[in-house]
Amino acid sequence: MSHDHLSIKDLSVVYQTRRGTTPAIDRLSVNVGKGEFVAVLGPSGCGKSTLLQIIAGLLRPSSGSASLGGREITSPRHDVGVVFQTPTLLPWKTIFDNVMMPIAALRLPQEQYRQRARELLELVGLEAFADHYPRELSGGMQQRVSIARGLIHDPAVLLMDEPFAALDAMTREEMSVELQSLWLKAKKSILFITHSIPEAVFLADRVVVLSSRPARVQEIVDVPLPRPRPMEIMGDPRFGEIANHLRSLFKPRAQAAVVTAEKTA
Repeated sequence: MSHDHLSIKDLSVVYQTRRGTTPAIDRLSVNVGKGEFVAVLGPSGCGKSTLLQIIAGLLRPSSGSASLGGREITSPRHDVGVVFQTPTLLPWKTIFDNVMMPIAALRLPQEQYRQRARELLELVGLEAFADHYPRELSGGMQQRVSIARGLIHDPAVLLMDEPFAALDAMTREEMSVELQSLWLKAKKSILFITHSIPEAVFLADRVVVLSSRPARVQEIVDVPLPRPRPMEIMGDPRFGEIANHLRSLFKPRAQAAVVTAEKTA
């Protein structure tokens, strides 16, 4: 694999609390190739968001490393973009100015990125809304603005932390199709956190399944389905086989919870 990739090697995170130490991630290793779409699945509280904070340079690991392009990530970097669960747009700024926010934060030359902001708004289908304000856009449209903002500084990798979780089911499906189209055009490496198995299978080249806390890589599952993928592919037997296999990885945990509940009843 080339140096133009994201490499997580033997990563561990241990939090210090008043009651002692709490392990969040335990010797986790995974790579994201250049232009690859990798989804991460795991139970709530398993350390997925902690992993993203480390890759974004917002948190230092207790041991192990995260590197991009052969350079270790130790602080926020220009070549990493982030899209959060909610759009977090500034209501008093126009859509265009919201897209340009990272340029000001990173102290990059504004004029050099204004044309790129217009191109990105066109790419996500919002060029006609550049002068509008967030309150004038639907939730799905606001999240498209957030994606454009995450790409404005041309990052090598885009981190997406459950970006469609707050959307209704129909909008979520539409956004998955739009994100796939955007990814095929932009050819960016994407690490995508999700709780949705169908969403992971629809979008990803590979799905990384994490264990419960502390997070370890339980299995990495390839998704060899042709692209572009229409929403109808969810009815394909191959799609169902992959999704069912992923579900089976979580079944022992659910069954254990039922047994525990029965014993305490």
